[in-house]
Amino acid sequence: QVQLLESGGGLVQAGGSLRLSCAASGRTFSSYVMGWFRQRPGKERELVAAIGWSGSSTIYSDSVKGRFTISRDNAKNTVYLQMSSLKFADTAVYYCAGGKSSNYRGPYDYWGQGTQVTVSS
Repeated sequence: QVQLLESGGGLVQAGGSLRLSCAASGRTFSSYVMGWFRQRPGKERELVAAIGWSGSSTIYSDSVKGRFTISRDNAKNTVYLQMSSLKFADTAVYYCAGGKSSNYRGPYDYWGQGTQVTVSS
């Protein structure tokens, strides 16, 4: 069993930056694909970014490409999402997820509780 705990959310002005962290329990973290999802008000949850077990391969949604960076530190069992040039449209609850599948788009087996990111315009 893997438990995921997100942190780093908050209120930021448009154009600003935030870094989300997701700390994972368990010794098998480094074998999981890790992803960041978000759910905007009134919208379905969507994949924002994902990273392979080694950290060398990543994917991004078109809406965040060039502004967000996903990374991981397997020694610390932590995955990060650096968010820059934030827009009002980035306002959402952000979730960290871990998957045993090698498919970056899922399915994901473990989920965090979410952290709120609010971007003021």
